[in-house]
Amino acid sequence: MKYRITRHDGEEDEITAQEFENYDDAYELLEEIYGATCCSDADYEERPYYEIFELKG
Repeated sequence: MKYRITRHDGEEDEITAQEFENYDDAYELLEEIYGATCCSDADYEERPYYEIFELKG
């Protein structure tokens, strides 16, 4: 199975352009980006919301 990451606003970027061999690889990328952001420090209105999905093939 292969996985992609999408943005809820429908925009494309360097994250959504990637394809992953497994869910964990996609999750690790998002964790690298957002893992250090504390919930109380986050400005969610300025950050896109990403979702991982399985490619149907």
